[in-house]
Amino acid sequence: MNETTQRATVMVVDDTETNIDIVLDALNDDYDVSVALNGLTALENCRHTLPDIILLDIMMPEMDGYEICRRLKQDPRTKDVPVIFITAMSETQDEVVGFSLGAVDYITKPISIPIVRARVKTHLTLRQAQLELANQNVILEQKVRQRTVELRQSRLTTITCLGRAAEHRDPETGAHIQRMSRYSQALALACGFDEAEAELILHAAPMHDIGKVGVPDRILMKPGPLTPEEREEMKAHVVIGGEILGNEPSKLLSMACQIALTHHERWDGRGYPSGLQGEDIPLHGRIVAICDVFDALTSERPYKPAWDVVRAIEQIRHASGTHFDPTLVEHFLRIIPEILAIRDQLTEEHTPCHPVA
Repeated sequence: MNETTQRATVMVVDDTETNIDIVLDALNDDYDVSVALNGLTALENCRHTLPDIILLDIMMPEMDGYEICRRLKQDPRTKDVPVIFITAMSETQDEVVGFSLGAVDYITKPISIPIVRARVKTHLTLRQAQLELANQNVILEQKVRQRTVELRQSRLTTITCLGRAAEHRDPETGAHIQRMSRYSQALALACGFDEAEAELILHAAPMHDIGKVGVPDRILMKPGPLTPEEREEMKAHVVIGGEILGNEPSKLLSMACQIALTHHERWDGRGYPSGLQGEDIPLHGRIVAICDVFDALTSERPYKPAWDVVRAIEQIRHASGTHFDPTLVEHFLRIIPEILAIRDQLTEEHTPCHPVA
């Protein structure tokens, strides 16, 4: 039914006044009935006021009922309006043609008032049920989308907390994971990743060092250089990270596991833990490796001051083909202005505000 009225609207299309009068007598008490004496008028009226159901004569001059029905069903606005043919044509083949065009029923002449009332009521009830079901489906889809967004946000919040948990035990700044993750997203896009895949690496990269939760404090918090033995213990964080994140069906966690295990591999095969070489290193790990090192170089650590950007860029360029994938280095250097914009933005966001005394 129309939302603006409690009474359904019925359009009667017939060029014979006697037939119109019979239908009006049958329906006027219960419905708002409009009349069109030909097809063009009916189609024009539908453009202004959409009926809930149409009673349509077949045999009319200029444009017959079949053609009117065909046009109604081709118009997205009127294609779902039920059409009942009223006709003296009662052959089976006539009904086949009408149903193939999208009509829902036939009423044969001479017109019976009880039949008209019953058929109109039945099909309006069906139409109302269809509309309510469609509306329920829309509401359900909205709820599913909302719940999916909530679950996704909850998952990302948990992931961020995991990344920060690792950073909390590390003397590095807490903004490190945000910067290197945004760098990784930008580099992924520069390499041709689509938006969804680049966003996935944005959310997977923060867990690259989650394995540091298993590294002793005496090593993580040591202000000076590590001994060879301590360095080996530190290297274990990639394997620990893989164990924490492994065996999960989630595409995000699977990528995070891959990154945790491979972001310290080197293009020349001298990295760890597996000594992978070249393109045997997963692409996500190669991307994060560059971004992680660049941010480490340009950040202050207990064991070193921050490098200036020019020196850090030169180091990345120098390590192309040995530490890093040379193609990725080219992409990274090409987007340096974007990388620095991200760095400045996040640095500004994490600058503490000191109250005025």
